[in-house]
Amino acid sequence: MASRFVNFLCLVFVCSLIVGGNCQPCTVDNLEIAQGKISDDKWNVTITNDCPCSQLDVKLSCDGFDQSAVDPSILSKSGGECLVNNGQPIYGNKIFNFAYALKTEFPFKPLSSQVACS
Repeated sequence: MASRFVNFLCLVFVCSLIVGGNCQPCTVDNLEIAQGKISDDKWNVTITNDCPCSQLDVKLSCDGFDQSAVDPSILSKSGGECLVNNGQPIYGNKIFNFAYALKTEFPFKPLSSQVACS
């Protein structure tokens, strides 16, 4: 009987490790930014969240970015930071796209986010 109990506890422990392994903490390092030229003066930005958790209040570095180049509900500038999509989440393993109008590509970099795992 004790042997069955020990086996059961081992099974529970292994299962908790497997399930817990999918709940790794996400950081802004899980946000990848790629850009592609749409036309002579328009760029498409793709932000990929490669973590299973959602990330909200995503902020990008954008010091020197011309705010008039994009809809402020998509990218709102405050100082040298830009809030993405009014702080709405970029869901786990999903992408968020936006476009801006400038002659040259702007070097956006992820600065911070709030992680929401459920």
